[in-house]
Amino acid sequence: MEVRVVEGDFTGKDVRMGVVVARFNDLLTDELLSGALDCFERHGVEKVDVVKVPGSFEIPFVAKKMAESGKYDAVLALGAVVRGETKHFDLVANEVAKGVANASLQTGVPVIFGVITVEDELQGLNRAGIKSNKGFEYAMAALEMADLMKKLKG
Repeated sequence: MEVRVVEGDFTGKDVRMGVVVARFNDLLTDELLSGALDCFERHGVEKVDVVKVPGSFEIPFVAKKMAESGKYDAVLALGAVVRGETKHFDLVANEVAKGVANASLQTGVPVIFGVITVEDELQGLNRAGIKSNKGFEYAMAALEMADLMKKLKG
């Protein structure tokens, strides 16, 4: 039996990357973006387009438009939803997750869900830079998926 395993690499060579990032909760999203850009630079991505939207709820619409454009090998969606005193947190978090997944499935372009959902800002800061930076990790996933799609096509 012959088994062939296909995995993406973390190379940014010839990768066209798009990022959509929410401005709301910018204390957190600016750090996520910084981590993602650091990752892309370290892995050789030469150009990244960053589009800023008002909040996380707007991410899926713009991510889909970016994916449909044909300009990007992958799109990274970055945002932060912090729990408040109302059900707004649950509604936004669920719809953004569904929207990002749908954008990827409908366009055939990897759209990476890089939206942190946290109980409070301190927990967000821990995920966006104090203990680790999830933006860097999400960017790694975007690189891997962009490369994997190229391998599957070729």
